[in-house]
Amino acid sequence: MDSNKKYWKGLEELNKTPEFVEKNKHEFAEPIPIEDVLSGNGLLGKTPRRDFLKAVGFGVGAVTLAACQKVPVHKSIPYLIKPEEITPGVANYYSSTYEGHAILVKTREGRPIKVEGNPNDVLAKGGLSATAQSSVLDLYDVSRVKAPLVNGSEKEWSDLDDYVKLELAKLSDAGTKITILSSTISSPSTLAVIADFITAYPAAKHVMYDAVSYTGIIQANQNSFGKAVLPHYNFDKADVIVSFGADFLSTWISGEEFTRQYVSNRNNKSLQSKKMSRHIQFETGMSLTGTNADVRVPLKPSEEGAALINLYNAITGTTLPGSKALEDKAANNAITIAAKELAAAKGKALVVAGSNDVAIQTLVNAINAALGSYGTTIDLNNNSNQYKGNDAELADFITQAKAGAIGAVLFLDANPVYDYYNNKDITAALAKVPLKISFAASLDETAALCTVVAPNHHYLESWGDDSAIAGYYTILQPTINPVYNTRQAEESLLRWSNNAVTSYYTYVKNNWDKGMLAAGGLSGQKGWETLLQTGFVKAADKPAGAYAFAHDLNGVAQTILSQGAKLVVSGDKAYELHLYQSAAIRDGKHANNPWLQELPDPVSKVTWDNFAAMSINDLKALGLQEGDVITIDVNGTSIALPVLLQPGQAIGTISVAVGYGRAKGGAVIESGIGKNAFPLLSLRNGTLQNTTTTKISATGDQIILAQTQTHHSYEGRSVIREAKFSEYKKNPFKGSGKEGEHKVYESLWENYDTPTYNWVMAIDLNACTGCGACVVACNAENNIPVVGRDEVRKRREMHWIRIDRYYSFNEKGESVTEEHEIDKLSDLNNVSVVHQPMLCQHCDHAPCETVCPVLATVHSSEGLNHMAYNRCVGTRYCANNCPFKVRRFNWFNYWNDSRFENYLAEQHTQLVLNPDVTTRFRGVMEKCSMCVQRIQAGKLKAKMEKRPVKDGDIQVACAQTCSANAIVFGNGNDPNSEVSKALRSERTYYVLEELNVQPGIGYQVKVRNTTELEA
Repeated sequence: MDSNKKYWKGLEELNKTPEFVEKNKHEFAEPIPIEDVLSGNGLLGKTPRRDFLKAVGFGVGAVTLAACQKVPVHKSIPYLIKPEEITPGVANYYSSTYEGHAILVKTREGRPIKVEGNPNDVLAKGGLSATAQSSVLDLYDVSRVKAPLVNGSEKEWSDLDDYVKLELAKLSDAGTKITILSSTISSPSTLAVIADFITAYPAAKHVMYDAVSYTGIIQANQNSFGKAVLPHYNFDKADVIVSFGADFLSTWISGEEFTRQYVSNRNNKSLQSKKMSRHIQFETGMSLTGTNADVRVPLKPSEEGAALINLYNAITGTTLPGSKALEDKAANNAITIAAKELAAAKGKALVVAGSNDVAIQTLVNAINAALGSYGTTIDLNNNSNQYKGNDAELADFITQAKAGAIGAVLFLDANPVYDYYNNKDITAALAKVPLKISFAASLDETAALCTVVAPNHHYLESWGDDSAIAGYYTILQPTINPVYNTRQAEESLLRWSNNAVTSYYTYVKNNWDKGMLAAGGLSGQKGWETLLQTGFVKAADKPAGAYAFAHDLNGVAQTILSQGAKLVVSGDKAYELHLYQSAAIRDGKHANNPWLQELPDPVSKVTWDNFAAMSINDLKALGLQEGDVITIDVNGTSIALPVLLQPGQAIGTISVAVGYGRAKGGAVIESGIGKNAFPLLSLRNGTLQNTTTTKISATGDQIILAQTQTHHSYEGRSVIREAKFSEYKKNPFKGSGKEGEHKVYESLWENYDTPTYNWVMAIDLNACTGCGACVVACNAENNIPVVGRDEVRKRREMHWIRIDRYYSFNEKGESVTEEHEIDKLSDLNNVSVVHQPMLCQHCDHAPCETVCPVLATVHSSEGLNHMAYNRCVGTRYCANNCPFKVRRFNWFNYWNDSRFENYLAEQHTQLVLNPDVTTRFRGVMEKCSMCVQRIQAGKLKAKMEKRPVKDGDIQVACAQTCSANAIVFGNGNDPNSEVSKALRSERTYYVLEELNVQPGIGYQVKVRNTTELEA
């Protein structure tokens, strides 16, 4: 399959542009920035005194100088009575929940430092997203509101309570409406508190909305089956999956859960059984899910409805109005193939769509009903509770507020001034509401307009619960006392409604006693304590049941046709606009988190910005280059963004990520990151739509995007290996390089002995989706600094593990040669993608070890490549000699330099540091250590228990968080370990094996379930 493919990370690498060649031909990518250190923003800038003294050569004199200064003396006092549960140097773990997932929170000396997935979690089986991994950092955010505010002034909680209760009583006596406006709440106890509040104030109403709405699916299910619910999807039960713009492996509904399900039919275990699901993706912009599809077809938003009508007609043999040929012949062929394969897989087929249009989702329901999907791959009885927002109710609230009919509004986990499509409208409406209360943890765009700010706890300081899917209940318990003078929003509502119970802990416990404990077979105090240890209960599933579709599809088809016609553009510089969520920033709630901002986008590899993704055809037609800024205008609302050439983008379309352009809410946000694209959404047929039409114009400006995709080059050497599923079934060694006689390479090095342990890793390219959760997990575990946009532009990102994204051409028999130039590439919009995690390979014959003049990097007797930071003098020879380019150099003291205070160089933020891992300093090289601190802890625990280390005792951070279980770590000396079994797979190969550096990490060939026609 890969014989005529060429893999490349970016167009500059493909075309060998002069800039790319220049940056990659030298021994190092750039010289040490002496000028930066000694002038400009260096020593004359905001650099700590300690760094100044180091730079100008102070040694003993600096100590003398410090001794002459009068400084306050702070006496350290040990525990008078040591808390029973705290042993210095030993971590404690607490069960909790994050967005409905059961999690474990690691604390050290009473402070949370790491979040892990609960391995028994029903949804993701221990997997966590990058957002969840980064959430611990928000706890220590110095931008949080530190005390209650009334009219902008800090108050005592008692004074705030008196003020709010008096104002609410006046409104209640007058019968004036009160609205609680929140994002989706799936916590049973929080919903009960709100119900009690509404009982106390009968004029109150609870309105839920979501910045990224799923109202279309919910309303379509009401129309189709009489059940207004968001279904629970079972991708693991589907042999054929067809998606129309649903990024279900990333941001669509429940990415971690769907990833686990999806990969279970495509991983090593499944392939060894000669089974693999089939996935066809139709979409506008290149999504994470699209990069993992067996077949991906670019499709304009205006053609999505027609494509679905064609698919329905082909499956059912009927003729709905609106059937027509699509512009792209390949798209028509793909629809025909998809229809045949879906029909052949009845009962084991699944069609999903990312649209929020009720008509589109109703037609998708009809297709799934015809395929017998309900009761198998789609469950309406054990439904999802994750998104329940109602677009129409929010629009009604704004109308009433503008009319002066709303006396008070309480914002709970909601920021509509930022994320509602018509923020001018809602700002004007709020101006007519006398009492505005926000429970925001930071002074965001909505909280800034509020009379009262009653800051909520961070979830790690809170009691509570959640229920992501019906019958699955998770418990939330605090792991630290409140960092600031905050209070849980539920407790505030209890106090303001004069509830007999004002302790939210007591309220939650009482609420569980009413039935949720019993659902898990628990009862009483013992059952409550068991719950706090396990973290969740799961009631028995309701029978899935079969549902009969009942709705007039002719009317639906007519609506789809009219909606599609509105998206068709004409004239110069007119395009179809597609808005989406990025894998890291999503709807923008966590945009102040620097770990997420510096996580490269899985597809574009852009950090710290959003952009306008366009096809090469459109860029050429407009005479634009990457980085040129364009103005995108939608109905008088415009934003200016740099353009990015995105292979696979549908011609005539532009894709832009929402969640950026926040104006308030923290130092990171307020430094100016991207532009707010939410105002470009449109309200059509009662639901918010992420597609519309736009006119664009070039501004003449240019912005250099902070991309990481070509910061590390293999100089054209092959590191990716692929095979077709049909070939793999005939020959499991296909693509691994072991089809024939295996080459044996001679070595100048003697082999190292690993008598007890040989720590190795296996990475399955067929399981890795490229989500990046492992990158953030590694950041949190190993104290990896954030360097900011400017440093990333200079190729100085510090991530120990990166996810390389490779494009390749879907050529029809034509060989791709070095002579190809971009102007000759007719198939740039038809590319396939492979994701490859890349980290230190811990080579047995490591080339870095032989060139270090001070033995700062050495080999251990357990197969690991160690770094001794206090030996390193920063020659960077090791980085130059590493063929995998996985070493990182500390250009600055990122953890202790005020130039980086917007990121992590803050007193409170540094409480998140893992005390088992030292922070590195300027001039030192660092790289993946295979979480050696975890290895040592696992060995010590086994020794104390007088037993050998068992397989699974030790988990590295990247493997532990992976929802796909793509990374397996363990002792290679144990033939029964999971990693040994994985490495014995016929698909296993080693990157750059011909160099004979003998890496300790084996990769498994990427397998695609494609046909000869599609390959």
